[in-house]
Amino acid sequence: MSNTRLAGRYAKSLIDLATENNQLEAVYADMKYLQAVCKGSHEFVNLLRSPIINADKKRAIIEAVTKGKVTELTHLFNNLLVNKNRESDLPEVVEAFIDQYNEIKDIHKLKITTAVELSDDLKKIIETKVKEVNNFGSIELEAKVDEKLIGGFVLEFNNNLVDASIQRDLKDIKKQFAKNIFIKNI
Repeated sequence: MSNTRLAGRYAKSLIDLATENNQLEAVYADMKYLQAVCKGSHEFVNLLRSPIINADKKRAIIEAVTKGKVTELTHLFNNLLVNKNRESDLPEVVEAFIDQYNEIKDIHKLKITTAVELSDDLKKIIETKVKEVNNFGSIELEAKVDEKLIGGFVLEFNNNLVDASIQRDLKDIKKQFAKNIFIKNI
């Protein structure tokens, strides 16, 4: 079970420590690496959350995965999590760290889903337009393809959703026909 409040506190502590040691960018790169590891390997996340595997074995596996790829500060932080029996919260701590870093640096996550692959030029146009309209500092764009949309796009950012897909339009038309608004009610 994830604990976002706890993850936020650990992430805030790591950000403060990294800032104090002038290593914020390096630790951010470490967190991006750990995020990729957690997203790419469900086995790794399951291992972290397993109550059967003892802490020493988890520590050894985390060290093997991160050896030479993370800073000493991140290595010590990972050891702290294991010592406090919080290694199962590592994926949430990593996400919380990245979110807090993005907030500090005024980086906004933008997720666009389309029916076909977007060209790089079109991605840049979308980024520029969203920046301009919302006064964002910088944008981290994630593009996905979902053929079910048929056409159009779905844009998500800062808890906002812009659904301009043909799939949504067809659902709206279906609702109108279900209500039968074209026939006078008797």
